[in-house]
Amino acid sequence: MKEKNKQTTTDIFLKSANSSRRPSGHTGASTHTGTPPGCDDTHLTPSTSGAAGCTMSVTSGKTGLSLTQEILSHLGLARKTAAWGTLGTLRTFLSFSVDKDVQRLLRAIAGQGVDRTAIADVLANRSREQRQLISRAFQERTQQDLLQSLQAALSGNFERIVVALLRPAAHFDAQELRTALKDSGSAEDVVLEILATRTPPQLQECLAVYKHDFQVEAEEDIKSETSGTLQNLLLALAKGGRESCSEIIDYNLTEQDVQALKQAEGPGTEGTWVLILTQRNPEHLVRVFDQYQRCTGRELEHTVRNRFRGDAQMALLSLASVIRNTALYFADKLHQALQGTEPNYQVLMRILISRSETDLLSIRAEFKKKFGKSLYSSLQDAVRGDCRPALLALCRAEDL
Repeated sequence: MKEKNKQTTTDIFLKSANSSRRPSGHTGASTHTGTPPGCDDTHLTPSTSGAAGCTMSVTSGKTGLSLTQEILSHLGLARKTAAWGTLGTLRTFLSFSVDKDVQRLLRAIAGQGVDRTAIADVLANRSREQRQLISRAFQERTQQDLLQSLQAALSGNFERIVVALLRPAAHFDAQELRTALKDSGSAEDVVLEILATRTPPQLQECLAVYKHDFQVEAEEDIKSETSGTLQNLLLALAKGGRESCSEIIDYNLTEQDVQALKQAEGPGTEGTWVLILTQRNPEHLVRVFDQYQRCTGRELEHTVRNRFRGDAQMALLSLASVIRNTALYFADKLHQALQGTEPNYQVLMRILISRSETDLLSIRAEFKKKFGKSLYSSLQDAVRGDCRPALLALCRAEDL
């Protein structure tokens, strides 16, 4: 009798977690809305796919969940793996001593020759927050700016990666946006990457820095440097109005969006594509993509290639890639940057630095899976010069 009434710790935990997540007035009904015929109930499990800021995905109830997955699905922190740093290659350095790092950097630039190895070892093995602490401490102890001191001692790609490491993330992103819009003409590539993959707070801070540093709103530069569908797409992303991820699956809205995209194939319907792809949350859009393929027999990207041309086509395809699998999107960009006789160091620096504390482990896994060779080995083979140790340190390790 005692055994029959006994509850396991896991049973109690799950029951408590379930009840704590129910809003007031919850009657135990499904949170799905508009469930179509033939659709199974779904469970939400942690995932690293999808655009920045979302870490949940939908899997079929037929698959079933392991006990660990079931428990994690009820934990609020299960959505915050990036915040834990568990998917980043660069974590807070546990033996951090700001005084020792300042002294080491001083010795590295004050001797007979610049000790680039020591500089890379310090800056590429500290979190961004720790690097900012080092910069402030260096200023207090020497009355000199660390960034300017290092720039005076360095040159080339190594100088550029040191600058990127020492600048606050929002300042680095703002500079990359400005360069892409004004100098390189790669708005459909770099600008879309930043606008589509930064979290809302990161994007807001970046745009605020842009206005402060360049005395103009980023939206104004987008209007002056782009046109047509590309301009509308970038402006919509810059507004940061994308819906947040939700545990409620709205099948009616999924069907509405699929039908809207199917009908938006003639002139003057580009706004429908921009609205849906920039406003809906990534989980919803993945369902839209899947339903679109079931209804039409072709992937949504196939329609984009037939429907759009030039930079608008490239931007929409990139955005679809971000939505489907952000880690794979970055893996593709890194692979492309490593091709040719000379790697694209600016792309390598931007991605490795910006993703090193969020999801670079996921990017490495997608890289190895798709290209059959690890990112670390690819960097070893392609990268040369002073910046090589820093880039390898950010990548961190080989994937076997």
